[in-house]
Amino acid sequence: MRASRNLWLGGLLTAVFSLAAVISFAWVPYDVTKLDIGAKLLSPSWAHPLGTDHFGRDILSMIMVGARTSIAVAIVAVGIGMALGVPLGLAAAARKGSLLDEVIMRGNDLIFAFPSLLIAIMITAVFGASAVNAIIAIGIFNIPVFARLVRGAALSLWTRDFVLAARVSGKGPVRISAEHILPNVTNLLIVQGTIQFSLGILAEAALSYVGLGAQPPLPSWGRMLADAQTMFSFKPHLAIFPGLAILLTVLGLNLMGDGLRDLLDPRLRRAQR
Repeated sequence: MRASRNLWLGGLLTAVFSLAAVISFAWVPYDVTKLDIGAKLLSPSWAHPLGTDHFGRDILSMIMVGARTSIAVAIVAVGIGMALGVPLGLAAAARKGSLLDEVIMRGNDLIFAFPSLLIAIMITAVFGASAVNAIIAIGIFNIPVFARLVRGAALSLWTRDFVLAARVSGKGPVRISAEHILPNVTNLLIVQGTIQFSLGILAEAALSYVGLGAQPPLPSWGRMLADAQTMFSFKPHLAIFPGLAILLTVLGLNLMGDGLRDLLDPRLRRAQR
């Protein structure tokens, strides 16, 4: 029941902002690239349900388009982390104790030594600030997360009887990893993916807040917070609404991850019985 409650609530929150992002491709209440200085800093009203910013842009429209930016960055960054981290983790587990295992794990340690924000600063210094560079920075940071997770889970599976039977039948490490190890770590990857997705949204907001993420005129929740910080004392809605968007999206994803963990982990189900 707890897993179902968390999963449904998290799924509902995530679906709301995902739907807003999808709708923004076809329709938004106001054009977010059009400035209307005569309507700047308006409080929430029927015409502008969440008010307007210092350029007269509609906050609701910007949050909808910002959801598209944040979700797209997080999805691609997590995809990069999975696409590179999972094979590396499988290879390290299959060659435990070898030079390949040592190189992969020490490379992971090296990446972990540099936070995603610092990696983004280095990438930006060379290629300039953009959403693409933010994706690369967050994606690079996700690689060792999935590599470590898969390696740790795969090491315990390599000692199981069904893997031993596969080895006796003549299957090589690559085939065993693909046919026997990977299917048994999929549940962990799903749960970790939702968690890294939420962290990716936070990272994108943080990078945009310091000017290293999506660049104008493309709206971003993080940059909306940065623009609003000097006006919080007299127009708090400029920061409250994008802050709530980040909070509710991350909360929804974390609840989904928690619910999926409870639902998919057989050890937790046995403990609850």
